[in-house]
Amino acid sequence: MRSPLRAAAATMAVALAGTAVAIAMQGTSQAAVLPNGFKSVGYMPSWAGSATAVQYAKLTHINYSFALPNANGTLQPIENTAKLQQLVSLAHQNNTKVSLAIGGWNDGNDSAFESLAANAGTRTTFVNTVLNTVRQYGLDGIDIDWEYPDPGQSGNNYTALMQQLSGALHNEGKLLTAAVVSEGGTANGVQPAVFGYVDWLNIMAYDGGSPHANYDWSIASANFWKSRGLPAAKTVLGVPFYSRPGYYTYSQLVGMDPANANRDCTTAGGAQQCYNGLPTIRRKTQWAMANAGGIMNWELSQDATGANSLVSAIYEVATGGTTPPPPTGRTGRITGIAGKCVDVAGASSANGTAVQLYDCNGTNAQTWTVGGDGTVRALGKCMDITAAGTANGTPVQLYDCNGTGAQAWQAQSNGTLRNPASGRCLDATGNSSANGTRLQIWDCAGSANQRWTLP
Repeated sequence: MRSPLRAAAATMAVALAGTAVAIAMQGTSQAAVLPNGFKSVGYMPSWAGSATAVQYAKLTHINYSFALPNANGTLQPIENTAKLQQLVSLAHQNNTKVSLAIGGWNDGNDSAFESLAANAGTRTTFVNTVLNTVRQYGLDGIDIDWEYPDPGQSGNNYTALMQQLSGALHNEGKLLTAAVVSEGGTANGVQPAVFGYVDWLNIMAYDGGSPHANYDWSIASANFWKSRGLPAAKTVLGVPFYSRPGYYTYSQLVGMDPANANRDCTTAGGAQQCYNGLPTIRRKTQWAMANAGGIMNWELSQDATGANSLVSAIYEVATGGTTPPPPTGRTGRITGIAGKCVDVAGASSANGTAVQLYDCNGTNAQTWTVGGDGTVRALGKCMDITAAGTANGTPVQLYDCNGTGAQAWQAQSNGTLRNPASGRCLDATGNSSANGTRLQIWDCAGSANQRWTLP
């Protein structure tokens, strides 16, 4: 997995990591289900994206990226552990599994893997470290992303490492997967014996082909692995959420021109940028449903929202065009200042309806579901910040749920509800408790008009 912005962004992600308490509570881990065991796997970097913006109900597995190994078999400190913990909590509320991805491109430096895999003692240290990490964070598995074991002795060492990891992880009911190169001689460093040790392989069918990651080249990459003996059910086809050569994210490209969602190439930065738009993602998913075990993406923070979401496109094809069920969560009233209830004005479900304070009356207009994905829902719609505003005083309304940051809320330890996209809190205007007081966002102060009791 590659990202030219990784080093700088990772530093910022660590600096910005907060201690917010997610709305969702820890749940029991059980993989989300798609037809015929189809997998939709997304990588979530430590350095990009918000855990509250993930469409958990449309994914079966998430790989948090990356932990880096040391030559002695230990792991370097994991970046942004607060984000990892929130990701696991929210994912488990939606029956989505989370693995830790170890390795990554790392500027092409795989020397730590080479060293630790070459010695039985350091292999054992690595396996024990991995198991302890899985237990510590309540993870569901490990994704080994060694880029790349070379054919020969390095490949032998990789096989030995994967065999030992497989026994240890599977003994505890955990997953072992691996990310592998798309094709070519380097692939021979992953010996066919490994196919029996892993639950599946994530085939990085991108950063190649002309145009980038085109349909024919990508399908040939998956078939290359199948021809080496990888079972179809363990063949998970990777798709890019970014362009080459400029590494524009799909979200950026759609932001430049919504029509780009239905293209595979466009001009940006003075060059032709090629990627996978909605039609190609759907076509690849259809192929994978018939010939493979799933679709993997690099990576979730690069996706667009709403109707242009690639994650949504994969889900819709895999489920025959259905929409996911509402996220699990807690349902009841939300009370605020003077014990008044958060209420939908006029009990209307129309987009744009005001969210206000009102005497508690037990109606559906005051029945809210605090979802495992960070949403707060009533009457089949979401509590939303008008026009995705971030300024003090922006009113809060009811709107179609769309997975954007304007609909994400985090419960804080002081009783406030914080919107991560704006950095501001749900607030009763003017510190008032009068019926009809409009809710808005405002700088978080922890005052009485910003403290809420959830279901």
